[in-house]
This record gives sequence, structure tokens and C-alpha cells, in this order.
Amino acid sequence: MSRFVLMAGGTGGHLFPAMALAQELRRRGHDIQLMTDHRVASYGDGFPASATHIVPSATPSVRDPVRFVTAGLKILGGIGVAHGTLGRVKPDAVIGFGGYPVFPPFVAASLRGIPGILHEQNAVMGRANRALAKRAKLIALSFARTLKAEAFADKSVLVGNPVRDRVRNVAKVPYPDLEPGGSIRLLVFGGSQGARVFADLVPPAIAELPSEIRARLRVVQQCRAEDLDRVAETYRQAKVNVELAAFFDDLPERMAASHLVVSRSGASTIAELTAIGRPAILVPLPGAIDADQKNNALVMEAAGGGWIAEQATLTPLSLGTRLASLLGDRDVLQRAAAAARLLGQPDAVTKLADAAERLAAKGNKPT
Repeated sequence: MSRFVLMAGGTGGHLFPAMALAQELRRRGHDIQLMTDHRVASYGDGFPASATHIVPSATPSVRDPVRFVTAGLKILGGIGVAHGTLGRVKPDAVIGFGGYPVFPPFVAASLRGIPGILHEQNAVMGRANRALAKRAKLIALSFARTLKAEAFADKSVLVGNPVRDRVRNVAKVPYPDLEPGGSIRLLVFGGSQGARVFADLVPPAIAELPSEIRARLRVVQQCRAEDLDRVAETYRQAKVNVELAAFFDDLPERMAASHLVVSRSGASTIAELTAIGRPAILVPLPGAIDADQKNNALVMEAAGGGWIAEQATLTPLSLGTRLASLLGDRDVLQRAAAAARLLGQPDAVTKLADAAERLAAKGNKPT
């Protein structure tokens, strides 16, 4: 048995692939511990770790000198905390999943001589991973072409983005039949930074669809608690069958049951959509420094598995036009579903676990 410390920022995009790897490594008999930040309380329920260690961290901002210095001091403190913890835990290897919360513990592992893998979920290598890349023994990529990772090609390997067990469990569910006159199932979700804009755009877009499509629609939409009443009223007036909730804990199963998805294009969302093989209208989160969600969506669109809709130009009218075109064309949806599935890598977690075991087996014990 080996001991691994997984390092991930406390948001779903980083924690979900870490959770997938933890599930696989535990099945193989290894001990798993997690290093993360305080946000894990919101996303980390059920993480399969024998221990969870909170490490101080911060995101530096070069535009704000005071914040830059404060963040630097917090990161240094986090390195010290992680250094001491790793000395007690004595892992055989560490695996980092990006974000600045990974920076202090991964540096600490490097200082202790503990070998490490960095996993990059997005089609653009993140700033924290770029800063840590020289300290990693291996860089595991999710996309064959990952921008800003070119300088580390000699230590990079393509594995894909690991998905949780419940995603893998529905990955082979076939695309649902679209019978003429039958139900059309639409899933809409966007997380904390997508639910509001989708609450503003999707219901009025659907309200303008032809009545024959609205009569067949079965909409499942995630929206914030404060938006539930107004969204429900829009659907009621449009006479559309809808299920609304602030959170769905069975999202992979609902994804598998859908004919079309409207969502953001975060790395985990793309990994799950492609593993399950469902077409999507993708609305990248605007304003990201590296445009990671847009680049993720571009990969899926280029493969024929989805369609990008930029938030800045998206209106209920333009979204309604796109929905009417897609929902009225069974062949287009089926082809896109097949293309999405071809892009998926449901065995990514197996490849990453194999790499982790190989690294641990080299006998590079910590000092």
C-alpha cells in the first residue's frame, strides 16, 4: 500500500477530478489524504480521504500591491504549515489539481523531496500550474492541445480529466430516443456563476419557442433559491413542464437522461458531458484571464459535440432561435451526441492512477 496526498482548491472544478482519483486509488488499496483550502466545506462532502488538511493560501494580485504582499505572506505561511504536515504524513507521492491553494503544499512537497504530479483540467494551463511545473515529475493533461503547456512537453502526458464514479456509472447509457411527438428533455445548469444568467435568459427564450416544441419539453433547471419563484412563473405562463432546484445531487444521471444541455464550459462539465456523450449549448464564463472555459468549449465545438454561445451577445431571442433549430432536428442532436462521446475519456482516472502508482513505486521516499 502507498500513501498519496491529493492537493486541490476547494471548488468543484478542482475537487471533482481529485475525488475521482481518490476513489480509484482507494479501490486499489492505497491510503488517501487531502490538502485543500477552507472552501472544501461547500464542495468536499463525501471526499474519500482518511484525513483532510486545511492549508492557508491566497491568490496574488499584481494590480494591488497591498494584496500582493498580504497574499505572499499567507502563501509562505501555508508552505510552512504544509511542510510540517507532510513531514508527519510521509506520503509516497502527491498529486496537485491546480489553483493557488495547491501552490503552498506542492512547494512544500518539493522541498521535502516528495515526487509530485500536476494535473491540468483545462485547455489552457493555469497560472498556478505553470508556476509549479518545474517542481513536478509529471504533468497530466486533459486535452491533446493545451495552451501554455508547450514548454513542459518533455514531462507531459495526455490522460484526460478524471470523472467521478457516478459519472462513469452512467457513461454507457445510450442517447435517449427522440421519438416524433415524444418528450424532449432539456437540462440547464451553471453553478454559482451561471445560474443567475441562465435564470435571466433561458425561461424567456423557451417561452418564445413554437407551441409544438414547448408542449413536448421537459425542462430541468438549476437556479438560485432567490430566483426560483420568478423562473417558475415564467415557465408556468409559457405552459412548459419544468423541475427547478437550487442544487441537484444527481446531476450525472439527469445529464444522461437529457437530449440537450445548456451549461457553462468548466473543465469538469466538459469531462462529464463528453464521458456521457450529451450535446450542449456552452456559455463560457466571461472575464477569465486565460479564457479557459472558452478554450474548453472550442474543443468540444470543433469536435462537433456542442455549440458556443458567448454571454456578451446572448439574448433570449438568439438563444430561442438556437434552441428551436436544435430541438427540431433529431439528426443534428444525435450526431452531436455521438461526437461528444468520441471526445470523452471515461478511463482518464485509470491512466492517472497508473501514473501515480508508478511514481510512488520508484521509492522516492520523503526526507
